[in-house]
Amino acid sequence: MSDSLLARHKAVLPDWLSLYYQEPIEIVSGSGRHVTDADGNTYLDFFAGILTNAIGYDVDEISDAIRRQVDTGVLHTSTLYLIRQQVELAERIAELSGLREPKVFFTNSGTEANETALMLATQKRRSNQVLALRNSYHGRAFATLAVTGNRGWSATSLSPVKVSYVHGGYRYRSPFSEFSDADYIAACVDDLREVIETTTAGDVACMIAEPIQGVGGFATPPDGLLGAFAEVLDEYGILLISDEVQTGWGRTGEHFWGIQAHGVTPDAMTFAKGLGNGLAIGGVVAEASLMDDIGANSISTFGGNPISTGGAHAALEYLLAHDLQGNAAKLGSQLLQGLRAHDSALIGDVRGKGLMIGVELVAPGGKEPVPEAAGRVMELAKQRGLLIGKGGLHGNVLRLAPPMTLTESEAAEALRVLTDAISQAEREL
Repeated sequence: MSDSLLARHKAVLPDWLSLYYQEPIEIVSGSGRHVTDADGNTYLDFFAGILTNAIGYDVDEISDAIRRQVDTGVLHTSTLYLIRQQVELAERIAELSGLREPKVFFTNSGTEANETALMLATQKRRSNQVLALRNSYHGRAFATLAVTGNRGWSATSLSPVKVSYVHGGYRYRSPFSEFSDADYIAACVDDLREVIETTTAGDVACMIAEPIQGVGGFATPPDGLLGAFAEVLDEYGILLISDEVQTGWGRTGEHFWGIQAHGVTPDAMTFAKGLGNGLAIGGVVAEASLMDDIGANSISTFGGNPISTGGAHAALEYLLAHDLQGNAAKLGSQLLQGLRAHDSALIGDVRGKGLMIGVELVAPGGKEPVPEAAGRVMELAKQRGLLIGKGGLHGNVLRLAPPMTLTESEAAEALRVLTDAISQAEREL
């Protein structure tokens, strides 16, 4: 069955729409943190639809909220009409944002959310100049590709914005990697100031940054870096956008928003993925003075629709009621300690926060990326019943981001499977 579906996939879908595994799987059912494929194999899911199924699978509270809306017969109305679920979710997100006088705009994805934030900032500042971090990823649309600092995801050099890239997000391969946290931050701040002075006209619209670089391999800068950047940005009137598509909703464990580790309140935050627990939703929360500064008509046909916002609100309340941020902190620490204690010459770096962990694989004795090892570990983990992700600038980073409802026994199981797979891959190389 899967072979037939794969052939049909290849016949009608783009070649660049990549699939995991030598024998790709079709996931047909799920419960808790486990999914089952079309051949009846069950797996512990440690990638959660790319950090999207944050609560897990078959959660009654979320499913019931969706069913209640479906039962009304209204799946869609558009933002031309009042949508109660949209207003209620926006109120909750505004309350949790920490921003002054926040307003919320809903989209269908993180890409669309980041496009909106860039539009707001460039309109506000009347400038198309943008600062971004090297090794970043912000989406697959025109402007978001332009501000993506990762060659593997940059499909075109054409751009509606003029981008300058700065150091800081990816410490492991940075020229400042051996510096102390304080010296690393100081060096990156110096670089930021020089980039502004030498590669821009000065009137830059914004900086967009991920507190932890997701597609970039969960690259994790020192706490306080973006706060130090913000001091420089403020000198020039440059806005700060925090891309919380992967770091939001408590996934990092220590904070509800990733930017909070940096001691700064941004002008806007973008979000998506985990909020909907699988429903298509994204958005921007920004200061009212920024959000309202659009001098043209605009709507969102599907953004903020009653099914997505109703289900997302239920997911958010579930997350808060069950302290999933605390669970992420506790079990993330358990996983990080176990991975860092594992003796393997393949492991160059173990990084991340909460249930957002990257394991960078390198040639023994050095830092040369070994993407084939990452691919092999993924296959071996799958054979043992564990699904994980992969990313990084060189495709050599294992990405672990299970549903935040993960249990201690499941974390222990995943750690055992993953370390066994890494050890076997090391023996085979």
